[in-house]
Amino acid sequence: MSLEQYAQFSNYAMVSATCVLALAFLAHVAEWALARKVEASERALVGADGQDITPPVDAPADPVTERLSRVGVLLTGLAAAILVASVIARGLAAERVPWGNMYEFGLAGTMIALVVYLVLVRTNGVQWLGGIVSGFGLVVLGMSISTYVPAGPLVPALHSYWLVIHVAAVMLAGGLFLVGAAASVLYLIRSRSEERGTVGPVLRRFPASAVMDKIAYRVNAAAFPLWTFGSLIAGPIWAHYAWGRYWGWDPKEVWAFITWVVYAGYLHARATAGWKGRRAALFCLIGFATFLFSYYGVNLFGSGLHSYAK
Repeated sequence: MSLEQYAQFSNYAMVSATCVLALAFLAHVAEWALARKVEASERALVGADGQDITPPVDAPADPVTERLSRVGVLLTGLAAAILVASVIARGLAAERVPWGNMYEFGLAGTMIALVVYLVLVRTNGVQWLGGIVSGFGLVVLGMSISTYVPAGPLVPALHSYWLVIHVAAVMLAGGLFLVGAAASVLYLIRSRSEERGTVGPVLRRFPASAVMDKIAYRVNAAAFPLWTFGSLIAGPIWAHYAWGRYWGWDPKEVWAFITWVVYAGYLHARATAGWKGRRAALFCLIGFATFLFSYYGVNLFGSGLHSYAK
């Protein structure tokens, strides 16, 4: 295949992956919608004594919603496989590592986030995060399409193998941060319902709030060393090769450091001050917001040496 054919294949695969991921998201939406329908039916049931019949929190899930959940996970896996092919073809078309601009960052970052999610589905059974992960992936892919540029050579600042190490570690950490943030969002929703005693069939599809709180902590604890290495060790080494200095307080560097500080504070508060629950979840979401701004906001709205990625 020629370079142009590889580039065309990558573009087609990217669009195909976006469509498949959209179907995965719709499958999870249908799963939740059907669970709500089941909930409405249950509330309509009235016992012989005139009291509403409310199923226990650990009641078995409806088999149809279970099938929709599995379909959503399978479609997410297919989307991830297609994205892998798209990223590889993009690299072959450009004859370099495929993360030299915002389009490629979004493409490879979404691929890694989906792969991280699928691995955690196998190891930790987190398929209940599928709706949020697939929805977020669609947003990132949509933003990537809006910043599309044809495959081409790297700018001189990116000619370093430290770039490969730096970006790979940062994107892997970002995939884990996404899972942690998704678990924190669902924790906030479920814990509020548990406090009110209104946990219905939709929320019964998620683990207890305490379980989601632990998962968010463990995932973020695994992501933090990767972020530390990628943004504060490999990144400065690459900067030294590219611009002759390790750290220059460029906007991208500043926001990467802010992200590190927030997540360091989150982990420190959990380990020493015993922060759990709502405060920890909100702290986690603040950290993820700073990560998103570091990853996209600075490149799209800021300036500095990292403006090459626009």
